[in-house]
Amino acid sequence: MREALVIGSGIAGLSCAVRCAEQNMHVTLVSPHPSERAQSVMAAGGINAVTARCDEGDSVACHIEDTLRGGSWLGGKTAVTGLCTRAEDIITYLESIGTVFTIDRKGRPLRRAFGGQSHKRTYFCGSSTGKQIVSALVMEARRHEAAGTIVRTLHLHFHSALIEDGVCYGALLFDELRRVLVPIHASAVVMATGGQNALFGKTTGSVLCDGYAAGRLFMQGALLKNLEFVQFHPTTLETDQKRMLVTEAVRGEGGRLFYEDGGRRVYFMEEKFGPKGNLMTRDVISREIYATGREVLLDISFLNERLIDQRLQEVRDLCLKYRGIDVLTQPIPVAPSVHFFMGGLAVHLNHETSIERLYAVGECASMYHGANRLGGNSLLAAIYSGWVAADDLCQRTDMRRRPVFTQAIAREQNRLAATFDSQSSFPVTYMRDMLADVMNEHMGIIRTEEGLAEGIESVEYYQSIANQIHYDPSVSAYANYSLAGILAAAHASLSCALARKESRGAHYRSDAPQSRDDYAYATLVSYDDGTYHTWLDREQAYES
Repeated sequence: MREALVIGSGIAGLSCAVRCAEQNMHVTLVSPHPSERAQSVMAAGGINAVTARCDEGDSVACHIEDTLRGGSWLGGKTAVTGLCTRAEDIITYLESIGTVFTIDRKGRPLRRAFGGQSHKRTYFCGSSTGKQIVSALVMEARRHEAAGTIVRTLHLHFHSALIEDGVCYGALLFDELRRVLVPIHASAVVMATGGQNALFGKTTGSVLCDGYAAGRLFMQGALLKNLEFVQFHPTTLETDQKRMLVTEAVRGEGGRLFYEDGGRRVYFMEEKFGPKGNLMTRDVISREIYATGREVLLDISFLNERLIDQRLQEVRDLCLKYRGIDVLTQPIPVAPSVHFFMGGLAVHLNHETSIERLYAVGECASMYHGANRLGGNSLLAAIYSGWVAADDLCQRTDMRRRPVFTQAIAREQNRLAATFDSQSSFPVTYMRDMLADVMNEHMGIIRTEEGLAEGIESVEYYQSIANQIHYDPSVSAYANYSLAGILAAAHASLSCALARKESRGAHYRSDAPQSRDDYAYATLVSYDDGTYHTWLDREQAYES
């Protein structure tokens, strides 16, 4: 029987696993934690779709145009057309499996406005859309688990892919409880491991999405793409643990950004961009907040309390719980923070990477969003990419005979075991914290060639000592062995940003503030025994 190994159980991984199971393909679904702890549950705002119930004047063509324009024309027209065309099917499917979208008094689904979109087309479930979708997909997955077509295993971390002659035949997973490597062979492997949050430390995303998987696969020969495009969400709330997302839905419902000057409120986005200034794209708002040099606040106190409780309840709750702010009477202090990674593993239209039979879906794959993602498109892309990969691998007829990896597995197990014998008190988490400081300083909202070069120099130093130090045995063994892959992903990201000598979308160079036609292509980066090579993919082999 053909088997798919899906690594990661958020919305993208679940969508792919369920879709494969529906086509009678056996699926092994692995992740360190239950789906309920996946980053997907944090997606608050909604999911974009043009349906038969759309606003007058809206169309799939408008959605395609908005997505391409929002991504500074790097999203790829063929890919984006497929995404937007299937959006109505995805909404219908989600409703059929139990996702409950917010409705008006007549029972019609409500839609809200999101930045960079010409019409209201974002369907939502209060302010917990991701959580609702995850719950619905988990129930579908459990139905297939009962039928035996999906086998779910927890407490397994990705370690490396099993690759021979450019073909993937499975993966090595690290069992945190037994501290051993577990080989799982498969006809195809689908990575659904999310973005690279750990590179920047405190972000809006889950710390479980650390970029290691992309970095490790990069070191094994996979190409990475568009890593310079890191989206900063303009409205996040500082807490001791992380940056809490204040969803774009707050501004979609009428929230207003301002700063105070001599006791006067300055609604700077509206003054510069007009009545819809608070719904400019995320890169624009983030740079404008940064440029004020002041504390910026977001006000919704003038909104109806019932509206807030129906549509923004989680925002009200988190502000009260983490900062003691009552949004009915007080504005919310907000600041930009790293939120989403448009770059990741380079994939073809079928979501296969540069390594045969290795797929990538969701945020860990670079597709659809180009240089900047529109709010509401991430959940859509997560589901659609899972479907695309599942349909492709279920139709494949070129599944080759599996080679034997006994010696390679033994070597990796011995390398891993060596770290367990360490008596050193060196805290590996300290190096990750230093890396986050470097990335935030040199690859933040505003970048320069000098700063990016300094960032690369710092990362290269960390890489030079990473294989020489003995790790602290008191921390997670996964945290120890994942450091090399995370550093590789950081180096690749800085290299992509240095290579793009222009400003486009979420990548802004103060020493090259204009967009250039000769850079209107994807950035690819490869790894060869410690050497990083970047180039513009002028034929858009991975964009389409």
